[in-house]
Amino acid sequence: MNSRRTFIKTVGSGVAVSAIAPGIMANSFSKEKQLRIGIIGAENSHTAGFGKMFNIDKKFPGVEVKYVWGETDEFAKKAMEKGGIPNQVKDPKEMMGKIDALIVDHRHPKYHLEAATPFVEAGIPTFVDKPFCYRAAEGKEFLEMARKVGTPVTSFSSIAQSNATFDMKDQVKSMEGITQVVRTGTVDLDSKYGNVFFYGVHIVQPLLFIFGDDVARVKISRNGKYGNASLQFSSGLFATLIFKEDAYGWETYVESKDGFKELIPSVEKSNPGKNYVDMVEMFRTGVEPRSHQNILNCVSVLEALEKSAESEKWVDVEFLKLNS
Repeated sequence: MNSRRTFIKTVGSGVAVSAIAPGIMANSFSKEKQLRIGIIGAENSHTAGFGKMFNIDKKFPGVEVKYVWGETDEFAKKAMEKGGIPNQVKDPKEMMGKIDALIVDHRHPKYHLEAATPFVEAGIPTFVDKPFCYRAAEGKEFLEMARKVGTPVTSFSSIAQSNATFDMKDQVKSMEGITQVVRTGTVDLDSKYGNVFFYGVHIVQPLLFIFGDDVARVKISRNGKYGNASLQFSSGLFATLIFKEDAYGWETYVESKDGFKELIPSVEKSNPGKNYVDMVEMFRTGVEPRSHQNILNCVSVLEALEKSAESEKWVDVEFLKLNS
């Protein structure tokens, strides 16, 4: 089994666009065209879930996961069995010329961008599962590269890219004088898969999408691997994040002139979810559902939270502006 480092070394500095299978550039997709997907990473249960959705349940007719590369043979074969994925590759570069779109699905975000880079350089539309990456500086370089070569890429939390979160954003638009936000969710500050990054993205990205990206500084108070965080926005808004220890799920509460209340989505959960619909739409049309700057800003806030988790002191958020 080739290691991640071997993969990067063998695929190297990029693959020529001529290596792409004919007709797979994003702007050439039609609704009727067969869409072949490859997945890098099988440790995450999401990989088998993608396979089940596309290959077994056929939620998107004409879309199929054809190939998977796993961190181990065991991970790959388990995803193939549960997700109905027909082919395992021993080296991700074997998928070149055989796929129309790529999903990168490692559990730790530090592996995402180096795995995606040669495929994006080759023009293959790519979805990077949450969290997008582990360091904002690397994310900035990657997103600017993708923009330069013209390859559509996106990444988002399934919670952030949901009908429920979009509905809550619409609700907030009609509310006056919001001064404080409380958001809850499951987070393990000592997770081996990127500590606050691993599940923290489900709390942070919806928060930024609904209330804005202008978080000036953050502070975590912890009790072992759990705790809470305070976020101060440049606008004057304050947010408190409560990291659940035993319960699961995400809730959002706001204080405004109308009092203190929970934001309850007024829309039904769709099947397939908006996150999957938007991902497939990007693969077919090249239209990115979320701005690159929003994706990067979430990483910057998570980085600041990670630093504060170590010191339990206020940490300024260092946003990196993408070159247009």
